[in-house]
Amino acid sequence: MTDATAPSTTPATADAPLPATAFGGAATVTFEHVFFRKVDDIHFQLDQATQQPVAMVSLGDEVVSLPLEGVRKEFAIASDSPDGRMLALLAKGLKFVKGLRLGDPIPREVLTGDASWEPKDKHRQIAYHRLSMQVLGWLSGDEHVITNPDELMQVAGDPTFRRRVNEAFGEAANALMLSSKEQVTDLLRDLSNDLAYIEALRDEFNAIKRAYLKAQDLRTIYANEHSMLATAHSLLRLFNLAVEDFTRAFETVDAQTGEIMAALRNLDMVKTYLHTHRDDLRVRLVVWEDLLTAWLDHPMQPGRSLEDLMAATYRFLGPRYMPVDEWVMMTKLQEPGRKPPETLRVRKEKQIRYQRGRMSWD
Repeated sequence: MTDATAPSTTPATADAPLPATAFGGAATVTFEHVFFRKVDDIHFQLDQATQQPVAMVSLGDEVVSLPLEGVRKEFAIASDSPDGRMLALLAKGLKFVKGLRLGDPIPREVLTGDASWEPKDKHRQIAYHRLSMQVLGWLSGDEHVITNPDELMQVAGDPTFRRRVNEAFGEAANALMLSSKEQVTDLLRDLSNDLAYIEALRDEFNAIKRAYLKAQDLRTIYANEHSMLATAHSLLRLFNLAVEDFTRAFETVDAQTGEIMAALRNLDMVKTYLHTHRDDLRVRLVVWEDLLTAWLDHPMQPGRSLEDLMAATYRFLGPRYMPVDEWVMMTKLQEPGRKPPETLRVRKEKQIRYQRGRMSWD
């Protein structure tokens, strides 16, 4: 995996990776305008509420957020200037990381299309064993995707399994019109290198499921407090929608490699597909990191601390998974000085309509 690519000869689209040379050769966060060098401890991140890129700067004892577009207009930074292009690059790159500071490397996803992070060795092993199992399933006529890592590693350590897989590779070489089973191994290694990223992201999704399972204790903790119990039910409903949404996303990716021989015959197409979904899942999962740490480390005891965590989780999940009509109504009711209407009428639909599908990740 490389850190740079040759300059493209075709115009880049809004979502396509751009080579570093398109931004004056800069592969790190750098600016020419004096503003970026004079303010204290400036760093960049996505605003949690709006998902818009902002600059966080210290003003005395306070930290304030400045929308990057507002900074560009305030200091008359031309869009086609080096600083203007860097601001545009930051807006894209911040989707893939929690934050960036001056001198930090620009995420490679927006420069070259490569990932700016690496899966662990265990994820590479899981991916390879999964694909090997699928080759064996293809030969036996019972091909299915196994994603449980414990099951995969246990089966992979069986000598009988290794012998059967070796035989299956020979049959696969004949079906693919390859000269040796070693070539099948090479193809599987190539594909598993990309699939390993999906397995690493699946681990992060499993952390969401663990947090959701832990959050279900809220029903017991607040069983005798009507208002808090109602809040817990609403929170768990949103949590469940998030789990279901990610489940569908991973099932979609798994289906693309579900027929292993078709995947090996169309390797480049499948790898491109995996790259796209790798980046999409990364963008959607990276914003969960702090919240998951809070849930997985927090003792499940009633009190202000747990209720603050519930409120923060509701603010996080609401705009992403709550039906638009309900979320707008909730935010209106929370406006200072606004009195609740006598009757709350929420439109019910069998098909939930989400804002732009769901919160825009772009």
